[in-house]
Formats: sequence, structure tokens, C-alpha cells
Amino acid sequence: MNDSKSKSEYILEVRGIKKSFGGLRALKSVDLGLKYNEVLAIVGDNGAGKSTLVKAFSGAVIPDEGKIYIDGEEVKIKNPQDAIKLGIQMSYQDLALVDCLNISTNLFMGREICYKFLGMNFLRLKKMSLEAKGHLESLGIRTIGNINEKVRNLSGGQRQVIAISRSVFWGNKIIILDEPTGALGVRESKKVLDLIKTLKSKNISVIIISHNLNHVFSIADRIVVLRHGEKVGEKEIKDTDGDEVVKMITGAEFAGKELK
Repeated sequence: MNDSKSKSEYILEVRGIKKSFGGLRALKSVDLGLKYNEVLAIVGDNGAGKSTLVKAFSGAVIPDEGKIYIDGEEVKIKNPQDAIKLGIQMSYQDLALVDCLNISTNLFMGREICYKFLGMNFLRLKKMSLEAKGHLESLGIRTIGNINEKVRNLSGGQRQVIAISRSVFWGNKIIILDEPTGALGVRESKKVLDLIKTLKSKNISVIIISHNLNHVFSIADRIVVLRHGEKVGEKEIKDTDGDEVVKMITGAEFAGKELK
């Protein structure tokens, strides 16, 4: 058993996270934990603080107060590079793919394999293509087609799959996905949801932000609800339903109380 796991049930945990932007309080002392080998969904209405919270994990936002723990040990995340070193990778809605480059080059973006000739660096394109193909196949992705296909020729679902696969490519143990199916149709969404299930099977912990409760209930183990910068609900998926979650999101009935 990993000694670090014995210290905490959470691979990632935050306590008392606060963040303000001028006079706007975006996060109000939020506590949250991501368990090992778990898919955790964070839901809430627009402006609830979801994106701000996960950006604190990924180094894109520095909290005003609060502590972050990895494997039970406190860490400092001051920028995205700190997060990456800790095994945390975030995939944003805009995907950050380069349309004019092919799949393998996008997967290796920033970490290209090169060789030197006459004092100059050249890309080892064949090696990159073979490794990229093997990586996608290890994730059960065989529907992309030619690994040298330009990204601009891919469908929305395929592009999202490539973006997520790139996050996993470099050995990250925590993947954060911001609305990964937000602009996709039913068939394309299924590809992404299937990939998230595969990530869990490979012992990767996933945080997903989504407005689509049907998708959340199909893949998540646990759900956390934010409203106006506060955590107002936390439930195991098996112990709740869509109606209860909607009430927490909107503040109806018992939504003002944190649910365990």
C-alpha cells in the first residue's frame, strides 16, 4: 500500500479556499476532496465558482486563503507548472489544440522528440507518430483514424478526445475537465464519456465540471454542488437523483444545508 494513501483518503484536498476579484467574492471558504480513482463532478449555476475553484488546483488562479493537499501533504501551487509537476492537468473548453498540426504533434506539443544534425534540432516525426498511436490505443481510442491527420479535420468529439488524451500522455494522475461535452452532440459526447470511464479504469482521478446532469450521473462517483461561491451539497451519486441536485443548485427547499 502507498504510504501517502495511508495519510489521507484524498489524492487532492482543499480546505478553506477563498478568492475575491475586487469586490466580488468568488469562493467563500470552500472545502473539497478528490478521492483516489474517483470521478468527481462539480456542478452549479453560472457564477457559482466552479471554474475559479478548479483553476486554484491547476495554478491558473492563486487563492487569497486556504490550503491545498496532495496525497495528504500540503503543497503550494503558484502557477500551472507547479500543478503539472504534482501530476495535475486541466483541459479547458477551448482545448488549446493547434488546428494546422496533426494529432501526434499536438500530443507532443511542448515536449517534442528531437535529434540533432549539424547543430540543429529536427523532429523525430516517425517516433512521435508511433508513440502517439500507442498512447491512444492504450486508452481504447481507435476511431480517430490516421495519426497524421490534421486536427482541423477532426470532429468536435474527436478534438475533445485528443485534448484529454494529451493531458494523460505525460503521466498525470489528476485530470480536470471543464465542460468536456458542452458543445457536442449525443454521439460525440459518448466518445468523451467513454474516455473518462477509461481514465478511471487506469487509476486516474478525474474532476469534471458540467451542466449536463445526465452526463454527470452516467460517469461520476460523487457530486459536489456550488452556489454563489459556497459548497452547498455533497452526495454519492448512488444516493441522490437529478431532482435533488437541481434543488441544491437553485436553492430550493433544503438546498441551503450541506448534505452528506
